[in-house]
Amino acid sequence: MTTLTTAPIAPLLDRLFAEADEESPAASPAVAELSPEERTRLMRSKTDYLELYRRLKDVPLPVSRETGTLLYMLARGCGARTIVEFGTSFGISTLHLAAALRDNGGGRLITSEFEPSKVARARANLRTGGVLDLVEIREGDALKTLATDLPETIDLLLLDGAKALYPEILDLVESRLRPGALIVADNADHSPDYLARVRTPAGGYLSTPFGEDVELSLRLG
Repeated sequence: MTTLTTAPIAPLLDRLFAEADEESPAASPAVAELSPEERTRLMRSKTDYLELYRRLKDVPLPVSRETGTLLYMLARGCGARTIVEFGTSFGISTLHLAAALRDNGGGRLITSEFEPSKVARARANLRTGGVLDLVEIREGDALKTLATDLPETIDLLLLDGAKALYPEILDLVESRLRPGALIVADNADHSPDYLARVRTPAGGYLSTPFGEDVELSLRLG
């Protein structure tokens, strides 16, 4: 029995995933009016990405069920006590990570989200799941909110916000990543600069694609 697979988190996640399945980004009128080329451009732009995410402010942008389980397993397996997450959305990935912290005996999860309405929904979901005490939600631009007051060492980093900013977010936390720390980057194919960095042998990481949409990286000593 784990915190992830029992109440209150298990039924909460079932509900949130079901709601997310009904509210996919592609079905959002604000996104449907964009051409595939424009969506890709906004996804990869370091300046215009905010337009896309503002259009998605009422849409859950969760990891997949499989990636959520993977996050829990990785955090449990490495005995994580300090986790940083870029991109909270409605808190689905945050719930998986916080459940792992609970089962590891406690810890601190710092997560960043710039959309106020999503911060409110994530906080409510974490409270319902009984893990809000483990989570610090920082509202605003992650380039600012994650630039200060990070733990001395970080065990796991989840990148699941604006894809174009993955290299910049890594810059902010890299010096705190302990040897053996894990980085999970969701939809990393939209950040070719990030992939080039973590896949370069001399870059200090061992990295591999995992599943259909995840890049899993290990911080070397």
